[in-house]
Amino acid sequence: MSAQTVTPAELSDDEVAGIHAYWRAANYLSVGQIYLLDNPLLREPLAPEHVKPRLLGHWGTTPGLNLVYAHLNRVIRDRDANVIFITGPGHGGPGLVANAYLEGTYSEVYTGIEEDADGMRKLFRQFSFPGGIPSHVAAQTPGSIHEGGELGYALVHAHGAAFDNPDLVVACVIGDGEAETGPLAASWHSNKFLNPVSDGAVLPVLHLNGYKIANPTVLSRIPAGELEALLRGYGYRPITVAGDDPADVHQQLAAALDNAFDDIGAIQRDARSGGKTERPVWPMVVLRTPKGWTGPQVVDGKQVEGTWRAHQVPLAETRSNPAHRAQLQEWLRSYEPEELFDDAGRLRAELRALAPHGDRRMSANPHANGGQLLHDLDLPDFRDYAVEVPRPATTTHEATRILGTFLRDVIARNRDRFRLMGPDETASNRLDAVYESTGKVWLSETMPDDDHLSPTGRVMEVLSEHLCQGWLEGYLLTGRHGLFNCYEAFVHIVDSMLNQHAKWLATSRELPWRQPIASLNYLLSSHVWRQDHNGASHQDPGFIDLVANKRAEITRVYLPPDGNTLLSVADHCLRSRDYINVIVAGKQPELAYLDMDSAIAHCTRGLGIWDWASTATGEPDVVLACAGDIPTLETLAAADILRRELPDLAVRVVNVVDLMRLQPDSEHPHGLPDKEFDALFTSDKPVIFAYHGYPWLIHRLTYRRSNHPHLHVRGFKERGTTTTPFDMVMLNDLDRFHLVMDVIDRVDRLGARAAMLRQRMADARLAAQRYTREHGEDDPQIAGWTWKSSERNERSE
Repeated sequence: MSAQTVTPAELSDDEVAGIHAYWRAANYLSVGQIYLLDNPLLREPLAPEHVKPRLLGHWGTTPGLNLVYAHLNRVIRDRDANVIFITGPGHGGPGLVANAYLEGTYSEVYTGIEEDADGMRKLFRQFSFPGGIPSHVAAQTPGSIHEGGELGYALVHAHGAAFDNPDLVVACVIGDGEAETGPLAASWHSNKFLNPVSDGAVLPVLHLNGYKIANPTVLSRIPAGELEALLRGYGYRPITVAGDDPADVHQQLAAALDNAFDDIGAIQRDARSGGKTERPVWPMVVLRTPKGWTGPQVVDGKQVEGTWRAHQVPLAETRSNPAHRAQLQEWLRSYEPEELFDDAGRLRAELRALAPHGDRRMSANPHANGGQLLHDLDLPDFRDYAVEVPRPATTTHEATRILGTFLRDVIARNRDRFRLMGPDETASNRLDAVYESTGKVWLSETMPDDDHLSPTGRVMEVLSEHLCQGWLEGYLLTGRHGLFNCYEAFVHIVDSMLNQHAKWLATSRELPWRQPIASLNYLLSSHVWRQDHNGASHQDPGFIDLVANKRAEITRVYLPPDGNTLLSVADHCLRSRDYINVIVAGKQPELAYLDMDSAIAHCTRGLGIWDWASTATGEPDVVLACAGDIPTLETLAAADILRRELPDLAVRVVNVVDLMRLQPDSEHPHGLPDKEFDALFTSDKPVIFAYHGYPWLIHRLTYRRSNHPHLHVRGFKERGTTTTPFDMVMLNDLDRFHLVMDVIDRVDRLGARAAMLRQRMADARLAAQRYTREHGEDDPQIAGWTWKSSERNERSE
């Protein structure tokens, strides 16, 4: 059946009356949450003590959300549809809480808030109240996977939820303020990646109530034809619903939703029967209703309903101003609560019957509590992909290319639950082995020279980090797994998205009814030290700092120095739950340090002494610490120089894979106890720490350690440009020669004894720089350094 031939049935008067009453009940509960401390059913006149002292929350968008929710309930009930509800205008929190309460889900998960008058009082009191729940559609709200506190991500989360969920429809309300954001503008293109055969459907509802906080919205003021052309250009078929007469709007919206669901069903049947293979034009709804509909029309002589003044709290002085309080009482009574709730305060049975039952309730749908549906990944044994390491630091490989072979088989064994996201960088980051088992999702036109495009691909590439992150978040929150690979410098584009996801995870962990979900895994490659060819614009390791600011029980940062440690770390992260894991690993040919057994032991510890690179057999004179592949290389080259030049100097080399191990155990679950930290780093000897990122993070993580005064950190100092790899580390004083100079400067007994060596190190830096300027590449003796070549030099001497 084509969209043009769909003829939805008109609602009967009784059906309209029922939906309208349900909508009134949701609106009543929403207003009560914003304003009331007591007297929930208005059994007595409103008094000052019945009103909250601080009025917090947002009314303007809420009645529109309640309207859509009530109508979707009819569709779900009539069609036995599997639907979840994503709320772009997160400020409509009271509406989604109200609907979860009306469906009974809220009382099921919060047993103290029963379906009676006292339970309603508690529901009202907790909203935006100390010790209660936030005003947004947060993790505490049953049925939610999207907070919406920061606007722009509703539609991309909706598509992430729909991927590989063929029976699911994700209804996504997009506020017209949110529609002005960059991420939302890009999100319209998510429909180009939605496969009607294997994925579910997304039904966008663009809610145009005309205003954001204080200004009109762009999409509400452009001509209707221009808006329709824009949405059709995005690949949608818009169905418009508009008006301010409830009876008329109910009929329009019911017809629009029937039309849209019929169209979705037809698209999926045609695709799944093998009849149609081209990318479909999906339906969407454009809903135009007044902002703050059914609320006070005029307050203090100024128009409120239908204007920006309805955005937050229309009656702001109800506790202290009798006129406002009387107007609030009139507003609440306009919903006729005595017709909606019985004497005990329960929703009347005939209204309760309008809601779906069991898991079909949008507030109880398991897809909105994804941990209930989560299945472990079928992971191959990562040890089977090990790099042979006959001797440490003597052979080279590309770490992420090794990981790519592992991910290839992860994808092959988990085609219904694992996706790899990235902004057009999968091959650039050396993960292209995955194309041996899958393609890149693509449902549009293809050309003969296109590479690995497939409508059933498991790799998702689009040049928007926002979409990659949002798709993956929606995918994880509905019970699946994935990995986001990105250039290190540009992952900052999603800084605020990481913030929101971290807050969601932290809150979810405190809710016993929310089940753990798969971790959000980042692989950051093309990193700061090997973006020498692209220059300063591609050089920024600061994402680690952002992650380290988040709550300790949520975040993990790993800096595996080679391919085998990367495999071990990746396997661990893919198995984990409820974390944000950040893995930083290079893609260029680098030395291999540890065989697989040693790599597993090292990663399990998170850090450790590399005895093969150390000369200290007991207490060291100095500790050379390192975290990250390039810092590890430079540290080992420095240790080699010290071994040959100062053979009586006791040097200990410590490599750190798990950055959080540097914190005390009182601050992070992975933190080292002070005694263990002192055993590794000593309590009084100089520690020269070569670190991948900005140096001050290491100081921040270790400032409470007894040996912190003797800790000297080298890292990125914002000295970036287009140059050679070794010149890049020299610009930031992270090179092997500078590390040797640091040792000479900080080991007291060296002093004048090593003055000549120090001078030679300074000269070596100058010579290396001259070589790059003359030849355009690094000195081969530096670029080709290995531990084996240094031993040959030692024997020849």
